[in-house]
Amino acid sequence: MPSPLVSVLIPAYRAESWIEETLTSVFSQTHRPLEIVLVDDGSADRTVELATKMSVPADVSLQIVTQQNQGAAATRNRAFGLSRGDYIQYLDADDLLAADKIERQLLALQTRPPRSIACGPWGRFSDDPQQAVITAEDNWRTMNPIAWLHLNFAGRGMMPPVAWLTPRTLVEAAGPWDESLTLNDDGEFFCRVLLASAGVVFCPEARSYYRSNLRQSLSKSTSAAAWDSALRSQTACVEHLLRIDDSAASRAAGADLLIRLAHASYPACREIAERAESLSQQWGKSRIRPAGGKLFRIIDRGLGWKFARRLQSWRGAAIRR
Repeated sequence: MPSPLVSVLIPAYRAESWIEETLTSVFSQTHRPLEIVLVDDGSADRTVELATKMSVPADVSLQIVTQQNQGAAATRNRAFGLSRGDYIQYLDADDLLAADKIERQLLALQTRPPRSIACGPWGRFSDDPQQAVITAEDNWRTMNPIAWLHLNFAGRGMMPPVAWLTPRTLVEAAGPWDESLTLNDDGEFFCRVLLASAGVVFCPEARSYYRSNLRQSLSKSTSAAAWDSALRSQTACVEHLLRIDDSAASRAAGADLLIRLAHASYPACREIAERAESLSQQWGKSRIRPAGGKLFRIIDRGLGWKFARRLQSWRGAAIRR
């Protein structure tokens, strides 16, 4: 049986600092055949020039497409529409794959039911992937997708796009990325993919590397529009889950997800925090408390988490001055 074609889909925007390293990590994959679809989303730097100049292995195809700026979700949808692979590897233009990541995940999927999805350990790094910090989380294991989402909603494990390897049939079943979303568009997309799957297969040796601490990262955005995207995407995640499993456990998981958003957005965006808290209470009573030090916890117990958060924010602002 011939080896399946894997499509590596790379949305790129102002990625000149990393694109060569990212492409090299794909060229180094032990699995063949591979196709790379790189869609540049209106970069004004040398991203396309540098990618075009790279020496591509004979058994790897590289397609480079440019478009006017449309956002990450639209760029991923464009890349998927241009791809032909049996399996899809989403790869942001600043992230990296271990050389055997795709091969190990394909081997694991061959032993599992059709429509399973593979993931693996990932580590955060800034400049050197050898310094990546890999910290195991509770849902880093093979399990059913509903249980995986319950842990994810409670903050007990996440997977960035780079960590997954997804059968094409699951992407088609889930539908396209929601192009109206910015923050947490990947969480909403993979929630749909997981709920269309037969289960999550965790491959403990299939590593990937997630670059953090970038100033232009959407995940660091604290604008009102970003918080609104987070609320819409997380609300959609809960609704997706409850359509498949409207159980007390799933409602409790939804309450956990939205109260965590309320904690994160307050007091920076009070309107979003209030709406998230209201939705959390609609689905259940979460036991999750906001994170903080000893003093924070004392104030939380006595005067409530919102007062504790405001005090925390005031102290932070005073220190920055």
